[in-house]
Amino acid sequence: MKVVTGKDRAPIENMVVSFKQGETIFNDGDLGTEMFIVQKGRVEIRKRFGTEVRVLSVLEKGDFFGEMSILEGLPRTATAVALEETDCLAINEATFDQMLRGNLEIAVRMLRKLSNKLRETTELLNQVAGKTVQVEKPKELIEEVLAVSASPYHLAVADTEVVLPVRKEGTTLVGRKDPVTEIYPDIDLSPHDTSRSISRRHAKFVVRNDQVFLQEDIGTTNGTFLNGEKLQKGEFYAVHDGDEVQFGLVRTKFTVSN
Repeated sequence: MKVVTGKDRAPIENMVVSFKQGETIFNDGDLGTEMFIVQKGRVEIRKRFGTEVRVLSVLEKGDFFGEMSILEGLPRTATAVALEETDCLAINEATFDQMLRGNLEIAVRMLRKLSNKLRETTELLNQVAGKTVQVEKPKELIEEVLAVSASPYHLAVADTEVVLPVRKEGTTLVGRKDPVTEIYPDIDLSPHDTSRSISRRHAKFVVRNDQVFLQEDIGTTNGTFLNGEKLQKGEFYAVHDGDEVQFGLVRTKFTVSN
């Protein structure tokens, strides 16, 4: 596996990157396109509060960091520094998305770690501010992951191995994420839409009494097609196992597992 220094690394999926002792992996405020999993060594996460720099955590083998920039699409909120010779696995957004969708255990473990990190950071902020704020563990997020993963309904993106879950009940929004307007669809097809043909809120699946319907959003510009037929905005169309669904220029197949 190719090994490069932190500053010279190329944007290649699942790449091991090496950092020298004292080397900054990223700075607070940097734009982030990768998260990291420590393979060897130790990483210190630092945050400046006024003129004081506080250590938020020290990470070792198996720990991950930098995931919030991928989840939120926002700049880094802390600085990461290698405390010794350190190797990390760099994971970009596409690989991260596939990891979560393809392995429920990874998703649940990550949510639990995020919950613990939130608690630890909040406690530190409380110390700095001199007051107490209670943060509940986000059980609803873990339950959400379990509910989605248990669904028999999926979208398989054409010419890829990507399979995306559709909620077992209720509404699943399909579209393109946009951090600026804070739109985060349940199914984000932007990684497969190089022509940006998909609207932020493109269409939605609605499941009622084990029946699946598809409805195009009123603001969609490039159309939605079910088995080649263009959907009329606002109308509900029944969707069945094996149906071809096209969002803008992105082709998918709707599947139902037993």
